[in-house]
Amino acid sequence: MKQPKKGKKMATPTPDTTRDAYLDGMSRAASTVSLVITDGPSGRTGLTVSAMSSVSADPPILLACVHEQSSAAAAILGNGVFCVNLLRQEQSYLSDLFAGQFKEDKFAAAAWHSGATGAPRLAGALASFDCRLLRAERVATHHVLFGAVAEVEMSTSGNPLVYANRAYGRWSRLQELAA
Repeated sequence: MKQPKKGKKMATPTPDTTRDAYLDGMSRAASTVSLVITDGPSGRTGLTVSAMSSVSADPPILLACVHEQSSAAAAILGNGVFCVNLLRQEQSYLSDLFAGQFKEDKFAAAAWHSGATGAPRLAGALASFDCRLLRAERVATHHVLFGAVAEVEMSTSGNPLVYANRAYGRWSRLQELAA
């Protein structure tokens, strides 16, 4: 580690500079993009997330992180069901729509059908994971939703929509290095 010159003090990180550095660092992490959708007594709604991950295969459990102030958070918690719809690379418009970039009816822009839990599945998604809410943990500004996967539907082809460096991108296989 570089030592400061005599008579000079190193800058002490502040919460704001640490937060900004964290956000910049996390923007470099590539992630898939999904729509988390719910329906039931608490309403039909959804949102775009990039924080979704597998937790376990035995039994199948995944997690998704939803901001506490999202209008969908209360509905997901109240309905107790949700479907994580993994978007294909040509579905960036739906990502923007469910992220609130446009004011049109979110559900009119695509075809939907219900799975085992009744949560809406996106027709043509790369994969859809129909879940019952196993539990929700509030961590700082987000709800970490753990979903017990009741059913999975997959497309026969396609590639995931990827988000990195604050922009959408495409997944591609690396070419093998020549020996």
